[in-house]
Amino acid sequence: MRFISLAACFCAAFVLQSPASAQAPTVIRIGVLNDQAGPYADFGGKTSVTAAQMAIEDFGGKVLGMPVEIVAADHQNKPDVAAGIARRWFDIENVSAITDLTNSAVALAVQKIANDHGKITLAVGPATTRLTNEDCSPTGFHWAFDTYSQAVGTARAIVGQGGKSWFILAADYAFGHQMAADLARVVKENGGTVLGEVRVPLNTQDFSSFLLQASSSKAQIIGLANAGGDTINSVKQAAEFRIAAGGQKLAGLVVVLSDVHALGLPVAHGLIFTTAFYWDLNDQTRAWSKRFFDRTGRMPGMVQAGTYSAVLHYLKAIAAAGSADGKAVAGKMREIKVDDFFAKGFVREDGRMVHDMLLVEVKKPEESKAAWDYYKVLRTIAANDAVQSLSESKCTFVKK
Repeated sequence: MRFISLAACFCAAFVLQSPASAQAPTVIRIGVLNDQAGPYADFGGKTSVTAAQMAIEDFGGKVLGMPVEIVAADHQNKPDVAAGIARRWFDIENVSAITDLTNSAVALAVQKIANDHGKITLAVGPATTRLTNEDCSPTGFHWAFDTYSQAVGTARAIVGQGGKSWFILAADYAFGHQMAADLARVVKENGGTVLGEVRVPLNTQDFSSFLLQASSSKAQIIGLANAGGDTINSVKQAAEFRIAAGGQKLAGLVVVLSDVHALGLPVAHGLIFTTAFYWDLNDQTRAWSKRFFDRTGRMPGMVQAGTYSAVLHYLKAIAAAGSADGKAVAGKMREIKVDDFFAKGFVREDGRMVHDMLLVEVKKPEESKAAWDYYKVLRTIAANDAVQSLSESKCTFVKK
């Protein structure tokens, strides 16, 4: 692995293979664009690059007789930075697809640029449903989860258990806004009420004033419509303020395995949330996750596993299409079923990959038998229940 400069005003990027010249279309190049040093660094980060590389290796390292390479960069959670990288990759470095894209604002910006260039986006880390609704793209795909899947499973379960009144802490950008809206709708549809909402800037270190508002509301449930380092900080500080001791409970809406690992079971136990993947679910998930652990020193979360799945499916679609042309590949991605350790599913016309989800609860310390043994699977959420119905779609090319 060697480091190169993408652009002085943007960021440093690292490349797993030496980039070929823009004039030589003799290689399939996939970009992994995510947060590698900020609040979402453990959400996907550099280990998503590892997952993408594993997919390439498992596919055989070549497609249509051409080697497959990875380029990767840190978008710093800035849409303008991400847009600059995407344009350089598409225009100069012959990148044919970009994946991960953790951060919804970034993903929306990059998906538009990719659509204009006829290139593929494989969004795994972002959550906003706008990617397959208002801002859908014929060459854009949303793989692991979205705000709808996370809100529906978690909110229905908690409201059904008596958690009727909610206060929402929402990240103040596209993802948090959409998550809060989806959560409020599901809570109300299931007989609950939302007593208040506060929007919190990305990468906030001090949640005290926001948690005080939530605590003062006397809501039974404080819903955390955030992710990554923001989720970790808010849960930690809620424990320090003994919010749970006062009778209120936290509901994490986008929680990944690395969040629980960072928090520790004494703090995180009892959290209920929806996830697209758990490493200890079955023999297939355990086998792949052990390989991933051997390379990274950690078990994978849903973003890393989803990145592997998305890249593998993309390569299968290139082979089936006999071409790396974006529109041709996109057609095959919708045609071929997804069948791997991550999911058994299919890609809808709006670009959403439809698959089962899991409702899980974080174990108590005494229930865990080993490191990374963190989740109790409460139930499987059927694929069609985990995604918004196409009849509600705002995507311009969806037939109703």
